Amino acid sequence: MGNTLRPRRETRAPSYLSQYHCSNVIKEPSSSLHGTAHSLSSYLSYDKLSHEYCLFCFAIIAEKEPSTFKEATLLQKWLDAMNVELDALVSTSTWEICSLPDGKRAIGCKWVFKIKYKSDGTIERYKARLVAKGYTQQEGVDYMDTFSPVAKLNSVRLILALAAIHNWSIIQMDVTNAFLHGDLEEEIYMQLPQGYTPRQGEQLPEKPVCRLIKSLYGLKQA
Repeated sequence: MGNTLRPRRETRAPSYLSQYHCSNVIKEPSSSLHGTAHSLSSYLSYDKLSHEYCLFCFAIIAEKEPSTFKEATLLQKWLDAMNVELDALVSTSTWEICSLPDGKRAIGCKWVFKIKYKSDGTIERYKARLVAKGYTQQEGVDYMDTFSPVAKLNSVRLILALAAIHNWSIIQMDVTNAFLHGDLEEEIYMQLPQGYTPRQGEQLPEKPVCRLIKSLYGLKQA
């Protein structure tokens, strides 16, 4: 009778796991660690990270980003961030306030809050972004074709590899309100943002909505 055992193949961990380091750095019984039998803190070590990156990791979890408009209104820094965003939208003529025409519907919008960090973990600025609820748009009515002109990850890796080989310097640039420079051809109406108040001398019409003139975050056209 021949050998019935299946041949064994040498197994290796996936290459992407080589970036992770696990070590049992805590010797206390697992029962004392938040009541879980397999606490992540028992295996996570920051020994392999640089001091600067450790500071960055600790900084980004030190402050919580608000998840709702009501929560953001409790802090002045987020109120200021929303005012900056609204000023940018008004100065770039992103919309015009008008009455909602009969037979038309307005899509919703929401505020999204994000803390922008520097490379050393310090806070650069508090960013409030007004996002349209583009998932409620109807194809053929609110939009026709959609495009997504973004860079492929392979292209980014190629540039980084060339920079490392030729000792090039790399500079990161943030274009403020980059999405607000695309003109819209479709007729799209959006509800007034939460917290929007008329400017001095501005009178809101009946059933006020924002008719979008330029592209906004969250739209199918964006």
